[in-house]
Parts: sequence; C-alpha cells; structure tokens
Amino acid sequence: MKSARAKTPRKPIVKKGSQTNLKDPVGVYCRVRPLGFPDQECCIEVINNTTVQLHTPEGYRLNRNGDYKETQYSFKQVFGTHTTQKELFDVVANPLVDDLIHGKNGLLFTYGVTGSGKTHTMTGSPGEGGLLPRCLDMIFNSIGSFQAKRYVFKSNDRNSMDIQCEVDALLERQKREAMPNAKTPSSKRQVDPEFADMITVQEFCKAEEVDEDSVYGVFVSYIEIYNNYIYDLLEEVPFDPIKPKWNSCSTPMRNTDFVPPQSKLLREDKNHNMYVAGCTEVEVKSTEEAFEVFWRGQKKRRIANTHLNRESSRSHSVFNIKLVQAPLDADGDNVLQEKEQITISQLSLVDLAGSERTNRTRAEGNRLREAGNINQSLMTLRTCMDVLRENQMYGTNKMVPYRDSKLTHLFKNYFDGEGKVRMIVCVNPKAEDYEENLQVMRFAEVTQEVEVARPVDKAICGLTPGRRYRNQPRGPIGNEPLVTDVVLQSFPPLPSCEILDINDEQTLPRLIEALEKRHHLRQMMIDEFNKQSNAFKALLQEFDNAVLSKENHMQGKLNEKEKMISGQKLEIERLEKKNKTLEYKIEILEKTTTIYEEDKRNLQQELETQNQKLQRQFSDKRRLEARLQGMVTETTMKWEKECFLFQPDQNAPPIRLRHRRSRSAGDRWVDHKPASNMQTETVMQPHVPHAITVSVANEKALAKCEKYMLTHQELASDGEIETKLIKGDIYKTRGGGQSVQFTDIETLKQESPNGSRKRRSSTVAPAQPDGAESEWTDVETRCSVAVEMKAGSQLGPGYQHHAQPKRKKP
Repeated sequence: MKSARAKTPRKPIVKKGSQTNLKDPVGVYCRVRPLGFPDQECCIEVINNTTVQLHTPEGYRLNRNGDYKETQYSFKQVFGTHTTQKELFDVVANPLVDDLIHGKNGLLFTYGVTGSGKTHTMTGSPGEGGLLPRCLDMIFNSIGSFQAKRYVFKSNDRNSMDIQCEVDALLERQKREAMPNAKTPSSKRQVDPEFADMITVQEFCKAEEVDEDSVYGVFVSYIEIYNNYIYDLLEEVPFDPIKPKWNSCSTPMRNTDFVPPQSKLLREDKNHNMYVAGCTEVEVKSTEEAFEVFWRGQKKRRIANTHLNRESSRSHSVFNIKLVQAPLDADGDNVLQEKEQITISQLSLVDLAGSERTNRTRAEGNRLREAGNINQSLMTLRTCMDVLRENQMYGTNKMVPYRDSKLTHLFKNYFDGEGKVRMIVCVNPKAEDYEENLQVMRFAEVTQEVEVARPVDKAICGLTPGRRYRNQPRGPIGNEPLVTDVVLQSFPPLPSCEILDINDEQTLPRLIEALEKRHHLRQMMIDEFNKQSNAFKALLQEFDNAVLSKENHMQGKLNEKEKMISGQKLEIERLEKKNKTLEYKIEILEKTTTIYEEDKRNLQQELETQNQKLQRQFSDKRRLEARLQGMVTETTMKWEKECFLFQPDQNAPPIRLRHRRSRSAGDRWVDHKPASNMQTETVMQPHVPHAITVSVANEKALAKCEKYMLTHQELASDGEIETKLIKGDIYKTRGGGQSVQFTDIETLKQESPNGSRKRRSSTVAPAQPDGAESEWTDVETRCSVAVEMKAGSQLGPGYQHHAQPKRKKP
C-alpha cells in the first residue's frame, strides 16, 4: 500500500522585476559570410575578434565625388568567414539553452541584408546544421532520460500548461492512436532524408546540473509574420493557403477546397506576457521529431526569387521552443499534481526577413508591397531600440512604440526583463551591399547600448532532493550492488547442513564451528563499526565545535557589520536631512532671486520710462529755445526795418543818444554786467558815471566803490526781454572782505509796438508766480541778500543769504 503523500510546501511568490536593478546589455555578435567569388571587391574587413572595419568601395567614391573615411564598429564578438556552426553555437546559443533548462527565457534573432546568410546561420545546410538543430540536440541530450510521458502536460489557450496523471495520459494516448487519421510519432519512423544531414551533430553537448527530481516536456510552435499579420505555419488546413489557385482576372478561384489562411491575434496572459492566441503547439520527444515539425512549417513559409537572392525570405519566422518542468512528488514516483509548481521557460529563435532597397531587388507588385512591410517592421524595431537607449541613457520616460509592429509587440517582454536577448548581425562583405551594411552596423551599434534586466531565478519547490532514486533497490546505473550484499559476501561460506546418517557426528560440529566463526567475525565487525562510529562521532563533534566557533565568529562579524550599517544609515539620514535643508534654502534663494529679478525688471522699465520722459522734456526745451530764438531774430529784423525807415537824412548832424541817469549817480559804482546779457539797442540805456564795469564781481573792484549794480535780463510772460537793475551798498566785513546788501530793484521793459512806443522805468516790479523769482523782482518786499567776498580769495564772491528785515525807502 502506498504511503500517504506529504503536503508539498507552496511555491513562494516572486515579484516580477525584483532584480531589475541588475541589467545586462543586449549581446550583439557579427558574422561575416564568405564572398561569392575570390576576386570580388570587399567592403568589410575583420580587424580582430571584436572589431570590423568598413571600406568605402571605389565605385561609391567616384559616383559621389568624394573620399570617405573608413569606419570601425565593435561587437561582443566577431566571427569571420572561416567560423564553423559549432563555434558560433558554443558562444551564442549554448548559454541560452542552458538558461532554458534552468527555467529562464531567451531570445535569439538574426538580422542583416538579404543574402547575408541569416537563414543559413539559423537553420544550416546539409552536413552543417545551424543553431536551431543544435539547440534541439542539446535540449534532448540534457533531459532525455527525465522526460514525462506524452500528454502528461497539455497546453491551453491561456499561454500556460495543464498537468494530468500518467493514467489519464495513457488513456489519451490510446484514444489518439485509435483515431483513423492518427499519425505515427516520428520517434518510431525513419528520419526524412531531406533534412537528415542537418540534424546529424557529431559533437555531443549537454547542460550541466540538470534537476533530476523533475520531469520535462518540450513543445514547439512555428509562426511567421507576413505583411504585419501573424500566421501559424503548423496549422492543418484542407488546402495549401500559401499557394491558392488564381483565375485569369488575378483573383482567387471560388473553390470549396480553398481555405484562406487565418491570421492570429496577439494577447496578454495573466503574467503580462505576450503570446499568439490559438497557435498550434506540438509536443516532441526527440531532436528528429522536433526538426520534422520545423521542416513541415518551413515548407509553408513565404519565399520568393528576387534580383538579390534566389530564395529570399518574405516574412519573419519565429520558432518557439517551450520547456515545461514539474517536480516529482515526495516519494519520487509520480509527477506532483499541482499546477502552481509548473515552471515554463521559452527560447525564441527568430529569422528576420532581410532589409533591402527596392530599386536593387527590382521588385514589383506583391514583391514591392512585401519589401515595404519588411522595411517598415525593421524600422519599428530600430525605433524601439532608439527609444529604449534614450530612456536608459538620459533618464527620460518616453513610450516605446512596441505596438506599431507585430514583431516588436510580440517580443516586448524580453526587453522589459523577461529573459536574455542575443542578436547575430549577418553581413555580406561584397561592395554592392555597402550602403545596406552601413545601416545595419549603425543599428547594431545602437542595439548593444540597450540594457535588459536580468531574469529572476526560479523558486525552489522545497521537496527533499534525490527522491527519484531513493526508493529504488539499485543505484541510478542499475548494476551497482548494495552495501548489505557486500557485507554478506565477506562471511565464510556455510558447510552442508544435510544429515544423511544418524551416526553422523561431523556435520553439526562443522556447522557450529562455521557459525561461531561468523559470530566472531560479526563481533569483530561490530567492534570495528563501534570504533569507527565513535571516531566519526568525535569528528562530528569536532566539526560541530568548529562550525559553532565559525558561527560565533560570523555572528560577531555580522554584529559589527550591523553596527556599521546602522551608523551608515544614521549618517545617510543626517545627510538626507541636510540635503532637504539645503534644498529648502536653495528653493528660498531661488524665490528671492525671482523676486529680485522681477524688481530689477520693473526698475529697468521705470528707468526707461523716466529716460523717455526726460528725452521728451529735453526735446520740448530745445523746440522752445528754437522758437524763442526765432522770435528774437524776427523781432530784431522787424526793428531794424523800422529803424531804417525812420533814419534821418545823412547830411543832418548826428543825434547824441540820451542816457538815463541813475538816481544814485553821486557815488562810485561797480557796474556788473554779465557776459550772457544781450544788447537791447534801445534809446534809453542805463548809464552810471564813474563806474567800474565788470563781467564778474571781484575783490579789487568792490574795494574801490561804495555802490553795486547788477544788470539782469530775463524773458517776460509776453515774450519781451525784461532788464532788471539790482542795486545795493558795499560794506567792509570783519574778515577783511566786502559784503553787498541789496536795497533796490529797477525794471526796464520793452512793450509791443501796437500802441505808442514807451519806455518805462519803475521801481515796483510785478509779482512773479515763481517763489524764487519773486524774491528778486518784487520791489514791495525787497529782500536783503548779502554777497560776501573774503580777503585774499581767488575763487570770486561767495553768496550768503541772511534773513534780514526788509529795508523801507525813506
């Protein structure tokens, strides 16, 4: 009776992207194919195992009338023209298959110009298998003895796997074999000679550290992306949809046997991974069976004869290898019937259609439309790489346009951190492909700067390891004896125990002697066993002590590290607080700077406004001065004309001008006439006898006179020139100088000639509106102002205003 199965611990939940802080760049490799002819011009040279150099062809230089520089491009590794498929597989694809067996995803695609060897690199040729058959061979070499029975794993439409017991799987196998159109598994049939040479791999390759306590299942699918539509190449249809029958009008014939191909849709599963809904997944058990499925789909793939390639791929092909892994139960006999414990990993091998220029392929009609769609999807791939690179290098968050193409939308999870990404750039070194190879190299240069997050490791199921062979009587090889058999064979053989005579007295003694020897030998083995067990216990105790000592030592180190980490955390918190304080201060300073800049702008605007106002005032003043000057000139010319009209006869004796005698002409005067005064040329002129006439008051003139008179001119409100005679007495001061006390003001004014021309001399000046002018012109309120000049001064008179009472006239 089978013992009760222990409860399996739940699989711990691993958060998606938990290791996104660890990133690796996209691995970009370059493979150079040999030239078609030995004397053909070459534009690519392999410098070393990581660098290639592009040479500008001679014809390219002559057509463009220039000498172009040679450009070098670096890759993770460069494979020259003599590289074998085995060398390429060991470097590029072997790590991806190893990750697949250990539960991690991978993406490998070939990229290049039409005719550069992409399909040869991926599929291979007779006698030289490519990457795809070698990947299949390595997978089945690693898990061959650990594969689950057919139909234990069943795929569903939700991009996941269901699991069933071996009895249900057996029933389903019998049911499918009983169907009338059932096919014999390829493992029981002869290998198709059409591809037998491709899958014959001489080198044995196997993954290391395969989990022996699990069972595995391999499922393959094959799709193509044609004109941005996805088609299932493994779908069974009644009629070949790739080559339909056409009538003379270039339209499909209405045939009931013809079923047009149905494009597939992309969907997202519960883990946000993209998959092709309704795609056929075939379970395979050997390399031959898997490659036969691939070859069946390869025949349906769209190819065409173009000017550049006789068999040019017109679509992107994707061959998916899905590896399903489930642990054995606690007894190691059956598969654990828990769907949560299933691990699914996937390796996608993509053969991209070649980028090409339509003017070189000479494509027309459908071929031209196909080339446009191919170039468009490849351009979308380049755009996605550019945006990913820009986001990672400059910290931007631009949206990557995955949805612009089915190709990029299908594999967007890989670039988001769902597995490793490897790209093989295939180039043809012939000179005619120089421009296309230049674009391919630039795209490869951008791609290898894109970083992809490392995939997370799969969780451990928690069951005891080694349970597959624990309940078996023999070792895993099957011919190794057990320890009990070896011990029994070391005892001496027992003699015959058959007693034929009643008087036989030798058989029993010999049997007793043999048993005693066995007992003695057993006792010696027990003693030896006890001795060795004691020694082993002593070693275990010593080992435990050493482990305990190391644990104590490690605990002490751990405590020190924790203290150090705590100190560093405190320092980090202090620095963060300081950083926040500095950020706050910087924010305040920025606001203050903004305020000051705003004030500065306002003051500058105000200053500009004031400057404009001053400019306008200055302009008004200049216009007023020009106007007054014009009025003075016009008045002068008018009076000159009048004087000319009334000029007496030239023979008459000249008339002597009359001078108005000042009322205070008895004393000696200082007649101060500034140089800025204008000559009025009037008949009545102020005349003071015995006067010293000066233009600037000085100490010498003031010392010789008793009276002082200042002739001051200003423009009256009616535009006429008004002359004021400001008079005063000169006194000596205690300091040795002279002072002037103003006592009277006389005003001489010219009036308009509309009436009788009069000359008025008045001692009463009209009051002026300006307070400063009224102090000088108002005769009624004659202010007393003293002008003092110190003795020995060379600077001229200094004016001092003394608030003295007004002096009344006698």
